[in-house]
Amino acid sequence: MKRHVALIVETSSIYGRQVLSGIIQHMRMFDDWSVFLDQHDLTQEPPRWLANWSGDGIISRTTTPELLQTAQATGVPLIELTDRHQSHGRTYVWSDDAAIGRMGAEHLLERGFREFGFCGFTNEAWSERRQVAFSQRIEAAQRRCHQYESPWYGPDALSWEEEQQRLRGWLRTLPTSCGIMACNDLRGHQVVDACLQEGLAVPEEVAIIGADNDTLLCRVCSPPMSSVIPNAEGVGFRAAELLTQLMNGEVPKQTEHLIPPLGVAERQSTDVVAIDDPDIAAALRYIRENACRGINVADVTDNVAISRSSLERKLRQYLGRTPQQEIRHVQIKRVSELLTSTDLPAEQIAILCGFDNPEYMYVVFRRVVGMTPGKFRSKAKSG
Repeated sequence: MKRHVALIVETSSIYGRQVLSGIIQHMRMFDDWSVFLDQHDLTQEPPRWLANWSGDGIISRTTTPELLQTAQATGVPLIELTDRHQSHGRTYVWSDDAAIGRMGAEHLLERGFREFGFCGFTNEAWSERRQVAFSQRIEAAQRRCHQYESPWYGPDALSWEEEQQRLRGWLRTLPTSCGIMACNDLRGHQVVDACLQEGLAVPEEVAIIGADNDTLLCRVCSPPMSSVIPNAEGVGFRAAELLTQLMNGEVPKQTEHLIPPLGVAERQSTDVVAIDDPDIAAALRYIRENACRGINVADVTDNVAISRSSLERKLRQYLGRTPQQEIRHVQIKRVSELLTSTDLPAEQIAILCGFDNPEYMYVVFRRVVGMTPGKFRSKAKSG
């Protein structure tokens, strides 16, 4: 007979859906669960029906003291995935927030920044864990870390307009050329938008990395935002393994299970080397915003207060590329993004990315990337 398992996991976030995907992978291996999925939001109380539920196990992302008491009273094994507070002392599986914070710090340190910021949410344990690890890594590199936080949910949460006003005020206090980590992609989106309103160039003046790699949210940002990739499927799979052990009467050797992140999804918001030269920052911003309109180096010097010789010399100094190579770099990044995220034909992508003809785009793309656009698209979609 199949075991009855309740999954109280939100489907509104990419993280929750990936957790469920990991649970499903485990289910398919053994096919001995009958599952009830309760699609609760993270801010909702656990369902009342649990008090009288006669199932075999629970995996929950909205664990409260009341739910724990109910589980203890009924003897139903429970695996806790709720990371908004400290552990209740039960068996739990979380993303390794400290590792996520350190990974974000390393990504920004590698780009040569000397000033850093962390933007988090008040009274959210997962955000605090990421912030502490980020700050510790920055301070270990003998750099300074500025911090901003405000409530995420509840009566004290700010409206979008109020939040943007406060973020803009915080951004004005930061030094030029700063690397900022946001506790998650929603927070990162707010920071990118505040930079846009404040007239700060991303990534030339402020580089921003989020966390959780919500692809849609990252691409809504302008420019697209880099993000630390958690192993949410790994969290779900491990939770299913542990619940199976508990339902079999086995006692796990440890209660704490932290799943490390997979890496960083690099996008345009951190595609930069820290540059404190305002003329070069302005030139790079112009190139980023106009490369796909078919500009050339003369267009850059006509629109930015810098001579061609200075532009050539300083770009080689900062990036190791010529101005023309930087224009091509931005174009090829955009070609790669469109090949990955759309089904547009290569001929149309060439036009959208500022190439005179598709054949030339093929030649440049193959020279830079090492494969044809068609092979790149096939590899991206299969992997």
